[in-house]
Amino acid sequence: MKVIEQVLERGEIAVLVTRVTGSQNVGAKLLVQENGSVTGSLGDADLDAVVVDQAKGFFAAREETRLVNINSFDTSLLFERLRPAPRLVVCGAGHVGASLAKLAAFAGYQTTLLDDRAEFLKRDRFPEKQIELRIAADWTSAVRDAIGNGRGVCVAVVTRGHNEDEQCMQAVVHANPDYVGLIGSKRRTSIVIERLREAGVPAEQLKKIRAPIGLDIGAVTPEEVALSILSEIVAERRGALGGSLSSWRRE
Repeated sequence: MKVIEQVLERGEIAVLVTRVTGSQNVGAKLLVQENGSVTGSLGDADLDAVVVDQAKGFFAAREETRLVNINSFDTSLLFERLRPAPRLVVCGAGHVGASLAKLAAFAGYQTTLLDDRAEFLKRDRFPEKQIELRIAADWTSAVRDAIGNGRGVCVAVVTRGHNEDEQCMQAVVHANPDYVGLIGSKRRTSIVIERLREAGVPAEQLKKIRAPIGLDIGAVTPEEVALSILSEIVAERRGALGGSLSSWRRE
């Protein structure tokens, strides 16, 4: 389906349903988009209606795939979540930003690393093909261009100071990415957020900012801080809470 390419290019999410068993129309496909648009057919209008309704629940679930038996239609269906490849924009190529870009690339994220210091963006420091390096002559425009429409994009603002943070955040909050986090102490991040509020950024957009960025894992080194940030990004993308998997603790 050409529409699949178009959906992914727009950064949207959809569910592809394929008929995998049955007496007829095996291999037929139906694409359901988040906005309710439907493309294709499984060969039966009544079955299509049932599937479209079930797709709504699948959108809300955390699963990537699901095999569903529809006994009343004597068929089995494969539900697959389609989403853009995960993208991460890292603002700041200092110790934490550099570590985060490398870790994210290793985890499969297409990563864009921004900094206004060309010497921090040498390719020999970042040989990974999944890391795109961009010099931010102007932080606001550079961040805006890197984020695009914001769908499927996570942004980590880990620059070296208040001014750079604020310039990045001005662009980020209006682009509305899937995730945005700001590094720094509670005092430092509060200053930046207050400046954004004074600049007229709506409260609803400010509430989406993860500040200070990352999960609380007791991180100290740049690499550990990068791990805490990426862990929070993964949890957000997968719809998880980021807590411990253990159901018990030793006393």
